Amino acid sequence: QVQLMESGGGSVQTGGSLKLSCVSSGYEFRFQCMGWFRQAPGKEREGVAEVCRGNNLPVYADSVKGRFTISRDITRDASENKLYLEMNSLKPEDTAMYYCAASHSLLTRLDETRFNYWGQGTQVTVSS
Repeated sequence: QVQLMESGGGSVQTGGSLKLSCVSSGYEFRFQCMGWFRQAPGKEREGVAEVCRGNNLPVYADSVKGRFTISRDITRDASENKLYLEMNSLKPEDTAMYYCAASHSLLTRLDETRFNYWGQGTQVTVSS
């Protein structure tokens, strides 16, 4: 059974920083892509950042480019994947529930329909 567990959310003031973590377990094969999504109250869930095997080039939503950094660690036996999202220069509009997601596909392009597994989310609140 695959499990994704996020941590690191919290409340900060505008301009502050947070680092989110996601640990996956229970799957013997590596996920092709892992990413972060967020959903603010009353809004649809949106892709924030993703990183995939192969080129390992991260993809970011325009709204977070230059402020957020995604990174990924994979254990040698691929039994555990760790995903991180370092968030700097936070703004009130970054306030949302942040979700970690994993995909078997290499063609995700921050499309949530292409992600197979999801965590429960961690709340990020940025006050002005």
